[in-house]
Amino acid sequence: MRDRFPFRIPSAALVLVALVAACSSAPGDPKGETSDVRSASTNATVPEPSASATPMPGATPFETSGQRIGIGSPRGGSFHVQGVYPWSPSRCVRPDRPSLDARYPGALSIRAADDGTLTVTVTISFREYLEGIAEVPPTWPRAALEAQVIAARSYVLSRTGWSGVEGAALDDPICATSDCQVYGGIPRPAPPGIERWYRAVRDTQGQVLLFGDRPADTVYSSTSNGRTYGNEDIFGSSPLPYLRPIVERHDGASPLSRWRVELPFDDLATMLRAAGSWSGSAPISSAVVDGSTIRLAGGGDRRTLDASGLRDAVNTWAPCLLPRRYPSGGLPVSIPSGWFSLSAGSRGLVVDGRGWGHGVGMVQWGAYGKAVRGWSAGRILSFYYGGLTPQPYPEPGSIQVVAATGLRKLTVDPSRAGASIDGHELSAGKLHISGGDAVRVSS
Repeated sequence: MRDRFPFRIPSAALVLVALVAACSSAPGDPKGETSDVRSASTNATVPEPSASATPMPGATPFETSGQRIGIGSPRGGSFHVQGVYPWSPSRCVRPDRPSLDARYPGALSIRAADDGTLTVTVTISFREYLEGIAEVPPTWPRAALEAQVIAARSYVLSRTGWSGVEGAALDDPICATSDCQVYGGIPRPAPPGIERWYRAVRDTQGQVLLFGDRPADTVYSSTSNGRTYGNEDIFGSSPLPYLRPIVERHDGASPLSRWRVELPFDDLATMLRAAGSWSGSAPISSAVVDGSTIRLAGGGDRRTLDASGLRDAVNTWAPCLLPRRYPSGGLPVSIPSGWFSLSAGSRGLVVDGRGWGHGVGMVQWGAYGKAVRGWSAGRILSFYYGGLTPQPYPEPGSIQVVAATGLRKLTVDPSRAGASIDGHELSAGKLHISGGDAVRVSS
């Protein structure tokens, strides 16, 4: 579990920030047949359909329904998956309706939940999973890429409880978001240097950090505040000897190493009213900061907030009600971390902070800085994980990744003919899928 950016490739100014800290889907290829960019592809086994699935192959169109539908990819091909979430009322100026738009190799399993929404699970080879991890720019130094791959491999094997033999199926699924680690599928368009990431996956095959005889829980995050923390300090779990606090001196290249946010009183009043922390229409006219306590006054109203409550209100309501102003300065969120100090002026509050992420384990920008200084991947990992170094360990042959939950409907577009649904081969063309009391599919 960590905070991180989605694997997006567009603007050069944001690339180095956006690829190292928080979450989202990789863009899919919206049109036409697409040849896969991955260095290898495995035709994953189609998940078994539910007993209630009732195929009705007909000639054209193809239709089927069931509580769960299994879709197998064409050999050497992939799927472009686009999904729509249910609409919900919003107070935001420009409501952000989330969507799924990604390209996946392997096989798909689509299940109807009790509330009628759809869950999409992808079954792929373990190598394809690691190739689709969207955590750091592939243009980073080789040692930093290899350290990231080994940390990601160790993390997923630890979190899923893997203890099988080489090449067996890993049946415990993992999520594709920053609640786990970001799996973006096949990136479209292919970012510069993506082959370097694929090479790091190949060159570190089977290398894992072990604590005792089990994969270590190698959590990581983007940028520090000058140190890291013990796992018990952040997560409340029992102390682990390989997740101890250390001093970080090498992540200064991160755009989030130091940041500043200005909050004019007018904007602050708008946010705090929405959060229920400021009443009436009176503006805020003054603020007094005493450590982590902020005392606000204006129009006869007085309120006291703590710094964490202020951050929660700003991060929730600033981009919602004032989307043209926040986040400011290219920041990923309005107040990126809890490591900040506050000062009050005549017109508003100023937030000066450092870092982004939970602060436990490897610092990704620190790994970058160490690689630039000539450190090897093994030395980088040993520094962050209490002296642990990469060891050989059996890898699963396949893994299940929960790509999306809560969808209302989706389309699945195979990259070529030869896909199958519940054992019936399909010609090329999009599948239209909706939820409800069952999964309904038509071509």
